[in-house]
Amino acid sequence: MQLAALPSPSTGVLYLGPVPLRAYAFCIIIGVFVAVWLGTRRWVARGGKKETVADIAIWAVPFGLVGGRIYHVITSPDAYFGEGGEPIKALYVWEGGLGIWGAIALGGLGAWIACRRHGVSFPAYADAVAPGIAIAQAIGRWGNWFNQELFGRPTTLPWGLEISPDKRPEGYADVATFHPTFLYESLWDVGVAVLVIWAGARFAMGHGRAFALYVAAYTAGRFWIEYLRIDEAHQFLGLRLNNWTSVAVFAGAVAYLVISARRRPGVEDITQRDTGADAPAAEKASA
Repeated sequence: MQLAALPSPSTGVLYLGPVPLRAYAFCIIIGVFVAVWLGTRRWVARGGKKETVADIAIWAVPFGLVGGRIYHVITSPDAYFGEGGEPIKALYVWEGGLGIWGAIALGGLGAWIACRRHGVSFPAYADAVAPGIAIAQAIGRWGNWFNQELFGRPTTLPWGLEISPDKRPEGYADVATFHPTFLYESLWDVGVAVLVIWAGARFAMGHGRAFALYVAAYTAGRFWIEYLRIDEAHQFLGLRLNNWTSVAVFAGAVAYLVISARRRPGVEDITQRDTGADAPAAEKASA
């Protein structure tokens, strides 16, 4: 008999007249603002301009949202293009479904384009925003709680998450509580942010190494959290696709950490490179 459990919200949407206010969207928006705020503090502490992080985020965030959605749709196509699927729902971002791998990849592309336009070092920018991205992910995961999605295996632990009958996967109709993987990942992400901030203060984490540390630490946690999940996903050799992605990305991040530390030790000076969006083209080219 289970004596305690975590409740799930009865709804993830409130209505202001005819306008729906979706908790999932608010979690993402709040996460973005926190990431920009923290990234700005770290960038300014290194001598950069206060407005730079937000200016680049204007490019990175939309790219990241599109990339996250594309990855989700590609890796979960049956819900949209399979039997009984509705293709139009591939555009319904507010219903949940943003793959972090696609968000980071395409968001990174947007940030790289903006960094070139602003005459800013992309690796240095990535280092500055890395812990903020982890915090944004931690906040964003609470959107999954409101949507009652991406939970884990059944559990009778005191912190088991109550899931409404209509939200339970096929075959689990009689199971009331599941592992709150959204909470596990949220807490892990906060720990990753603390680790990156600490390592940056303790070691010379320049030239993209702080970002690589964030990636390595996040994927280590994502591997075991992903292993707990029971929602439908493509599998290969007994593991979910996201588990294999975690392994590959973790290996790449660790390799970058080691190679970068040997080839480009120390922390780069950004004070001469942060020229700003309105700098003359010649000044940017020389930065």
